[in-house]
Amino acid sequence: MTLERKSTRRQRNAPTINDVAQKAGVSPMTVSRVINGGQVVRPAMRERVERAIAELNYAPSAAARSLAGGEERRIALLYSNPSAAYLSEFLVGSLDQASRSGVTLVIERWDEGTSVEGVIAHLQRSRVDGVLLPPPLCDLEPLTQALQRAGIAAVAVATSRPPEGMPVVSIDDRRAAYEMTRHLLQLGHRRIGFIRGNPNQHASGRRYEGYLAALAEAGVAQDEALTGPGLYTYRSGLEAAGKLLDLPDPPTAIFAANDDMAAAAVAAAHRRGLDVPGDLSVCGFDDSAIATTIWPELTTIRQPISAMSRQAVELLVRQLGARDAGEPPASVLLDYELIRRQSDGPPR
Repeated sequence: MTLERKSTRRQRNAPTINDVAQKAGVSPMTVSRVINGGQVVRPAMRERVERAIAELNYAPSAAARSLAGGEERRIALLYSNPSAAYLSEFLVGSLDQASRSGVTLVIERWDEGTSVEGVIAHLQRSRVDGVLLPPPLCDLEPLTQALQRAGIAAVAVATSRPPEGMPVVSIDDRRAAYEMTRHLLQLGHRRIGFIRGNPNQHASGRRYEGYLAALAEAGVAQDEALTGPGLYTYRSGLEAAGKLLDLPDPPTAIFAANDDMAAAAVAAAHRRGLDVPGDLSVCGFDDSAIATTIWPELTTIRQPISAMSRQAVELLVRQLGARDAGEPPASVLLDYELIRRQSDGPPR
């Protein structure tokens, strides 16, 4: 009984949406639109509301979040990614932003053999308003086209070939891979192996293009023997790195298209008694958790996976709120960063 009274007292003292509206000098409906991420609110008015929310330390309730849009919104994260590290970071960011945006996040797995029609029907039965599409599903054209035909809003993440009419959150994969390859060239490497990503993802091709562009700029002839196929999995990286290291004239550096395959390249080197980075430099892409849980820690491209998923949720919520206003979907290009750790150095 005492605990119940205390809880009631706290709730009564907590600021309400009306308090925020009064402080900002706007209507409660406008406050709700800001909370829901609606783009129909003028920037100056949005700033006043956000300032009032911060000053009052206001925590939006589910009712306030749904005031502008009726029922509470449900969005789905549809995933089929072989990298547990990538998926983990993506999920953390998605859940955090979904909570902040006042939407319910539903996690749906895409299994091998899943039919597009079955997925669309399931999403409709589940009353899903919008869908997040991380790789590789962002590049699955039958799926993106079916979502658009069904009128289900979607945001594609980390694709280099945006589906027509669908917002995208991405980085410049080609430029990032170019900079990593140039970094290895500046260290003095000339035989640089590259483990490609899964061919069903457009970003894989862009990263390979960046690798080739840096070699060409430095006047280093491409050696096709130094390119190994990968699937973004540890196992595929282990196999590809092994073949590269067993060449008669092996590479002095290996750049893998993701951290899982780069970690496998480090393991392949250690199995052959090679020192990393003394005998072999290894670099990755993503800066996922595995980059700092192996030794030596990986030099890698930091793709802001968690930030990308947060941005995707925010973009999806805004897209849903802007539909009635007929506003065109927007896309977002985020920055990347080359993070240097202990796995690279000059060739011996």
